[in-house]
Amino acid sequence: MAFQPAAAVKPGLDPQPSLSEKEDQIPYIPEYYVPDGVTPNLETYMYYAKIQRENEVLSARNDAETTHWGGLISRTFRRSSDNRSVASAIAPSSAEGGADPVTPGEYRAASGALRTATWGSVFYLITTDILGPYSTPYAFQQVGYGPGVACFVVFGLFLKLDSQRYPVKSFGELGQRIYGRWFGLLCNVLQSLQLVFNVGIIILQNGQGLSQMAKFKLCFSVCNVVWTLAGMFLGQIRTLQKFGSIANLAIWMNIIVLIMTMAFVAHSPPNYNAVPYSGPVITQAINLQAFENQLNGIMQIVFSYGGAMIFVEFMAEMRRPMDFWKAMAYAQIFIFVVYMFFGLFVYSYQGQYVVNPANQGISTYSLQTATNAISLTAGLIAAALYGNIGVKIIYNNFFVDIFGFPQLTATRGKYYFAISVIAYWAAAFVIGSAIPQFSALSALVAAVCIFQFTYTFPPFMILGYTMQIDAAKGDREFDINDPYAHRVDTWRNFSRWRRALLTWDVFFNLWNFLLTFACLACATLSAYSAVTTIVTAFATSSSSSFSCHSPLDNS
Repeated sequence: MAFQPAAAVKPGLDPQPSLSEKEDQIPYIPEYYVPDGVTPNLETYMYYAKIQRENEVLSARNDAETTHWGGLISRTFRRSSDNRSVASAIAPSSAEGGADPVTPGEYRAASGALRTATWGSVFYLITTDILGPYSTPYAFQQVGYGPGVACFVVFGLFLKLDSQRYPVKSFGELGQRIYGRWFGLLCNVLQSLQLVFNVGIIILQNGQGLSQMAKFKLCFSVCNVVWTLAGMFLGQIRTLQKFGSIANLAIWMNIIVLIMTMAFVAHSPPNYNAVPYSGPVITQAINLQAFENQLNGIMQIVFSYGGAMIFVEFMAEMRRPMDFWKAMAYAQIFIFVVYMFFGLFVYSYQGQYVVNPANQGISTYSLQTATNAISLTAGLIAAALYGNIGVKIIYNNFFVDIFGFPQLTATRGKYYFAISVIAYWAAAFVIGSAIPQFSALSALVAAVCIFQFTYTFPPFMILGYTMQIDAAKGDREFDINDPYAHRVDTWRNFSRWRRALLTWDVFFNLWNFLLTFACLACATLSAYSAVTTIVTAFATSSSSSFSCHSPLDNS
């Protein structure tokens, strides 16, 4: 369960600090190397994460004590001093005898220089990422009123394993620290696929909206090209903090579209031109239809709620990751209420005529165009957010780690980032234009990628974490200067497996094990259903890959 870290401990240079010593007494050396090929173990990550969380608690307490004007001035001066120390901590003196020891406060300032996002901006980012309820009415249309509602697992494991010395920057890194490099690679591949498909789906959604606004007189592929070019331009924003303000705008634009959609569907007939059938509106408590269609409907719920896999990226850029709980709690309440109310409202009025996305099911052209104009802009902002995270994952985990590309903070790295954004959006355009079946494509992404991050991987990761913690209970006291000396056995010995499996929480481990395999089975069936739907759609629909004919034009 080892991986190549960004840094490791030099034996003898980092004595174990107590809570009273962690400010300035202990020398910190800004550069670390893996000694003799030894990589950090789980205990090492937890050791530094505990110190990191304690530092954040002290920082929050100090900020609370300096809310008056005098404190504000001193806090501003202190932050200015910390910023000046960043350069010396990252680029120490090359004078003879080496650099002077850097204090823990200066080291934290250097290590956390790129962590600028607050919990407020992360609330907007979470809501922008997840608040896409236009698919929820279609989900109710496929399964009826009865089936349940999905929820997230918040990654408390991040707080247990992240520190400024060993930062967790992605979901893949979090999984890698628990199961090793193979699992981290799997997470990175699935996450990269999900994000590029999400951008492709938004291009498809916006292309459908633009084609409606043009009354289907503009080639559908050209509509997709327009949003691809716009995404290439907006995607040049590199940091999440800069996305905060426009993410706030996107939330309110989405809310406006939801209100307009509900008002319009309540006073106008469904968009019969967007569906190949007619008749009275019918709603059902449980829609007993083909199993594949019901699974695709459930996957729309998963797709709507599927944003958990980039929570780690949000926390990685937060000044105080512990404050993520605030952003998550408020965002969850807000999103849940909006999803349920909007989905049930639109389904109640349009029944089997619900279109995915919902606002494109409005029949009156002027009202339909008004909602499209707003939702297309909000969708572009969400796509730019996905693209930002997606490019960073691919660039950092593949280009930097494997091919030796420069970091994104370097000048050449910024140029490579700009080029990568263009290539990323081009790939998303190919996906959205090649499979112009919005519901089927989103169901496929939900089954193959989103379902794993939201349901399958969390219990699997919790299982691995708790097993390692239980196994460590029989070890000697941990010493940071010799991180492996405390272990009395290895995973090659049955004794360690016995402690990991036969503990007081054996039923909790068994539950996570069974839940993992149940989720895998559900994901496999859902992926099969989505592929079947895509094949059927190509065989029966008038739209095809890279076609000028809009998928919504059934007239």
